[in-house]
Amino acid sequence: MSFDKEEIVKKYQLHDSDRGSAPVQIALLTARINHLRDHFDQHRHDHHSRQGLLKMVGRRRRLLEYLKRTDLERYRGLIQDLGLRH
Repeated sequence: MSFDKEEIVKKYQLHDSDRGSAPVQIALLTARINHLRDHFDQHRHDHHSRQGLLKMVGRRRRLLEYLKRTDLERYRGLIQDLGLRH
């Protein structure tokens, strides 16, 4: 893959042993989504991967809604840092 998972985890983790909090999951999903978007520039007819992309987008949306409900300041910082919701 074209992104470093450990680097993303270290940037968004809440504490040293954090690997699965909502900000980490959202950042990892965003990296995977961006990677797949680049993939579709070359492979327009890859509909199986497109279905996986749509599932990831839905999962990220639900995680963002959860984060917005539970920690609004972290949500705002995360969407600004990841460049989501223009």
